[in-house]
This record gives sequence, C-alpha cells and structure tokens, in this order.
Amino acid sequence: MRYSYIKPRKKSIFTSEIKLVVAFFAMSIFMLISTYIFILIKNSQFEQDKINILNAKYNIEKNIESMKAKITYIEKQNSLSQKIFTKNSVLKDSIKNLFDLVPQRITLSKAKLLENGLVLYGITPNKDIYNFMLHAPLRSIFHRTYSSFYPTTDGWLRFVSTNYMDNEIDKIVQEERDDE
Repeated sequence: MRYSYIKPRKKSIFTSEIKLVVAFFAMSIFMLISTYIFILIKNSQFEQDKINILNAKYNIEKNIESMKAKITYIEKQNSLSQKIFTKNSVLKDSIKNLFDLVPQRITLSKAKLLENGLVLYGITPNKDIYNFMLHAPLRSIFHRTYSSFYPTTDGWLRFVSTNYMDNEIDKIVQEERDDE
C-alpha cells in the first residue's frame, strides 16, 4: 500500500541551506587564513626593512664619525699650515728687515740663520763704520754679539759677526707656543 503519490527522494544531510552555510564558513576561514598569511609575510618584510634601516643607520653613524675625524684632522692641518705660513711671513719680514738693517757701505757675503742666533759674513771699510752702523743695531736685537775682523788686500776688512739670543727668551717663546 502506498500512501504517497510521489516517488520518495533520497534525503541528504547536506541541504542547500547547509551547503550555503558551509560555503560561507569556508570562505570566511579561507579569508582569515589568507589574511593571517598576508600579515605574517608583511611582518617579516617589515622586520627585514627594520634590519636594513638599522644597518644603514649604523653605517651612516660610522661615516659621520669618520667624517668628524677627517674634519678634525683637516682643521689641525689647516691650523698647522696657518702657523707655518705665519712663521714664514715673520721669517720673510725678519730677513727683509735684516737686509734693511745693513747699511750701504757694508756688504754682506753670507748670512746664516740659526735656531737662536744669526751669523753674518761680509766686508766693511773699517771697524768704526761696522761698530756704529751695524754692530749697534745688532746689539739691540741680540743678547750676545761677537765680531771678528780679517784684513783684505784692498785695505777693507772682512768680518764674521755671530749673534745669539739667550735661552730664557727661547723658553718664553716656547711657552707662548705651547699655550696656543
């Protein structure tokens, strides 16, 4: 006996509503997993970028220190060159003043600059001209002045004048240099 007019269908646990819910859950889980993977990848990229930036920062700081050391070295070299230039200018002026100090009647043949003195070689007509025209200014500059005279065949005198400054002045000058 049949109570139904239609043929019975097979019933499944997976109805269309359940299939729809499972599809939504699957898509949601897929999206959550893909978002998690995306975040992990971006996080590792950010960590790598952070390491690269820290390395670049370290290299830049190292370069800055190197540049500062080079700048200090260059400043020292500049200061040294300025001192040398000043000393050369002073020496040049001193030599010019020395030659301006020598009167026209006295002829210098040689001049030696020592660390703390000066040696002059030359010719003078007589001792009086030498003593009044050259020896007096040299005595006012140097602490110790010695002169030797040798006659020449034409009646003039060859002289060797050695002039020294005392060490006390050198010590004061050295102390001033050290203070700079």
